Amino acid sequence: MKTLTVYSSLTGNTQKVAEAVHGIMPPGSQLASVKDDPDPQGYDLVVVGFWVDKGQPDAAALRFLNQLSRRRTAFFFTLGACPESEHAQEAADETAKILEQGGNQVLGHFRCQGKVDPALLEKMKKMLPPDNPHAQMTPERQARLEEAAKHPNEADLEKAKIFAAEILQKAS
Repeated sequence: MKTLTVYSSLTGNTQKVAEAVHGIMPPGSQLASVKDDPDPQGYDLVVVGFWVDKGQPDAAALRFLNQLSRRRTAFFFTLGACPESEHAQEAADETAKILEQGGNQVLGHFRCQGKVDPALLEKMKKMLPPDNPHAQMTPERQARLEEAAKHPNEADLEKAKIFAAEILQKAS
């Protein structure tokens, strides 16, 4: 089975997970950044990784996802929020919907917490009104960001490998 693992990464989080996922893939598989505009044709499985931006895949990953058609797919993402949060579930649901609209079969997904780009935090602080929750640094938000900065860790990468093995099993 020939697989393509494509990723979009801002801080390196998603790239680390992509490398772990790719490490499980069979010989002849490819790992590529969306920046390289990989061609998904000729692959039995396309796995797409991205960072969550405003509840959906980042713009570069979204462009790639929207061009997929009638493929067997899976996806993974990183985000600053807890992977079990409502926000993460909404991002997963939105991504599955995007893929299914293209006639793609979604075999599964994996969610991983990851550090938030400090430049993004500063940008939100400047752009948003002071009463917006994303512009305020509450103790709860600070604690969440500190926890997110510890990820992806070795345990997360092992879970990503398990996800990859399960996806391969479903695809074969």
